[in-house]
Amino acid sequence: MIVIALGANLETKRYGTPQNGLSAALHHLVATGVTLKTCSNWYQSAPFPTADQPWYVNGVAEIACEVSPVALMAQMLSVETEFGCQRDGCNAARVLDLDLIDYNGKILNKPADDNGPAVQLPHPRLHERAFVLLPLAEIAADWRHPKNGRHIDDLITELPPGQKIERMHE
Repeated sequence: MIVIALGANLETKRYGTPQNGLSAALHHLVATGVTLKTCSNWYQSAPFPTADQPWYVNGVAEIACEVSPVALMAQMLSVETEFGCQRDGCNAARVLDLDLIDYNGKILNKPADDNGPAVQLPHPRLHERAFVLLPLAEIAADWRHPKNGRHIDDLITELPPGQKIERMHE
């Protein structure tokens, strides 16, 4: 199972609301050869850690592709750039944030180099983030953390407190 997380809390000039931007980002990934298998509902989440910025819209998607994790990450970064994303530090407000969460249970810690971007698998902080785990539980109720084998329900139970998140209604 290949899982990506999507998030945004700033509007884009071209697509408008963060939710519209996230949907457009998925379409852009499909245009690069990625197959969208399923997508969670969208969630609104307060910035974590707490910050003076708009709430995020988040979701996760299961995809399929024929490229390596490094090539997929490069595609995702390219889509972020196309949307005008500037990585101005950790937890900054963004028009688009795409994270590779799991790639078929692969464990990888590759630094950025001439052969591609940095890739850590599974995503190193996924177990701390309600905005990843709650949507992931929606689409993969039996998912287990590739490194420690923990079931998603256990990871959700052990989330750090104080994360405000709610499912958006269509």
